[in-house]
Amino acid sequence: MILGAIADDLTGATDLALILSRNGMRVVQVIGVPASLDAIAQKADAVVVALKSRTIPADQAIATSLAAARALKAAGARQLFFKYCSTFDSTDSGNIGPVAAALMEEVGTDTTIVCPSFPENGRTVYKGHLFVFDQLISDSPMKDHPLTPMRDSDLVQVLSRQTDKPVHLIPHETVQQGHEAIVGALRPGLSIIDAITDHDLQTIGRAVADLPLITGGSAAAMGLPKVYRERGLVGALSPGAGFTAPHGRGVILAGSCSAMTRRQIIAAKKAGVSTLHLDALKIASGETTRETVVDFVEAQSAATPPLVYSSADPAVVAQAQAELGQMRAGEIVEDLLAGVATRLAAQGFTRIISAGGETSGAVVAALGISALQIGPEIDPGVPWVAALDSERPLCLALKSGNFGSEDFFIKAWGMLA
Repeated sequence: MILGAIADDLTGATDLALILSRNGMRVVQVIGVPASLDAIAQKADAVVVALKSRTIPADQAIATSLAAARALKAAGARQLFFKYCSTFDSTDSGNIGPVAAALMEEVGTDTTIVCPSFPENGRTVYKGHLFVFDQLISDSPMKDHPLTPMRDSDLVQVLSRQTDKPVHLIPHETVQQGHEAIVGALRPGLSIIDAITDHDLQTIGRAVADLPLITGGSAAAMGLPKVYRERGLVGALSPGAGFTAPHGRGVILAGSCSAMTRRQIIAAKKAGVSTLHLDALKIASGETTRETVVDFVEAQSAATPPLVYSSADPAVVAQAQAELGQMRAGEIVEDLLAGVATRLAAQGFTRIISAGGETSGAVVAALGISALQIGPEIDPGVPWVAALDSERPLCLALKSGNFGSEDFFIKAWGMLA
């Protein structure tokens, strides 16, 4: 194993695993921190550990991230990668800064980079400011995220509020001068790097290939496989090789309230997909139960998977949070969707499309899956994956809330059909 990665949520881990896989690395994704990674490490160039640490208290995020780092190092990882979302969504208390600082101490380095850019999905950093397509993130729908609203696009300021370590910027002008210029600009602390194209990310990858620790969005790893290959550390491999989707019925479960997921739900409805909307207040009151949702899904046509969703406008989400509590409102929905996935899998459903990092994490945990094989790419950053340790055949599409085209749900199902 060359690269050991720690991702702060499940869909982000899958996104990173896909980027490494499609660039020729043998990748295994594991869910949570296993007792030992030795057996997996023998079969992989990279192991990606998926945590659920984005929105938990910072001290807990640090503890679980350090446990993952130690397991990866014990299994032989030469380099660590801390993966967070390309929208950098976090609060003033963390968790990106505190976890990055703790991992720096763990690997014994005083220097790392911060690179959330993902140009293919419209996330870029210029002059230290994070953009979503043509908008500053502080002007985008991310400003209304129910748990981690992003109301400051200046990443130097955002990160400086999260850590006592020095935070500085390596501007785009330096990146354009090449990887040696980037190496020369690195200073002790956390260096936020401008990146607006995939070429920038390739240059950055070459510049940081010898750092003990890299932090960034999944696309920040884009340039690493080529460097590893030039050094004779990895061979060529066909992306998604060996993936087989089991035959069977499917379902779409959406817990994300992101603007893109809401547009994807609208597109699915227009395409004739059967839908069921979940209300957190009705779940809390017992009016909506796992059994009623499962009955709805089973009653629909097997030709196209039905869509069960809790996604709603920010005002509706805020009302539920006001009555149930911010965290509890989300947990109620996640628990229900996870229970629905478990019941449907037991009844022979083999294909699950899940929208939202927290929702996907809850679904995978409930299904008892701890390792995933990366399959074909549906949209940038989102592949089909196969469960490697499930009691029954299962494949899943685990989509971050903001990822995918508007027709993602239809496209994902059509790929397997």
